[in-house]
Amino acid sequence: MEFKLDETKVLESRMSVDGQSVRRRRVAPDGTRFTTYERIEKPRIIVIKSQGGREEFSREKLKSSIIRSIGKFISDLQVEEIINRVENELLQKSNKVSSHQIGETVLAVLFEMNKVAYIRFASVFNGFETVEDFEDILAKVRGENENCSSL
Repeated sequence: MEFKLDETKVLESRMSVDGQSVRRRRVAPDGTRFTTYERIEKPRIIVIKSQGGREEFSREKLKSSIIRSIGKFISDLQVEEIINRVENELLQKSNKVSSHQIGETVLAVLFEMNKVAYIRFASVFNGFETVEDFEDILAKVRGENENCSSL
């Protein structure tokens, strides 16, 4: 069933942590519930693919890759926060970025937010194939935690 947005009722509105978007939970006249996001429109980012092709940055594509690699380990709100932070950091660098830079930026954000999610994403992004790959990244995370606890 199709309906107009002004026919829906807002159940809940929530500002993102960074203040860059508003998440609204809505209900349609037929009782269907859904979520909408309002974001500040930013300049376009062009992604330079590893094979040299170019395409426009897609929040949905990034969201899909984060969810695929991390699973439901973090909430939808946290995924939106990650995407907002990644997009903002990329825009500070340039409006043309490589797909590898996007992955590295996601890793940096996850490292701050959630170490387990960081390890899960890194295992997919870096194509871990051995136990040693996991041991290396665990050593990095453990080393960082030891540095933080001694402060």
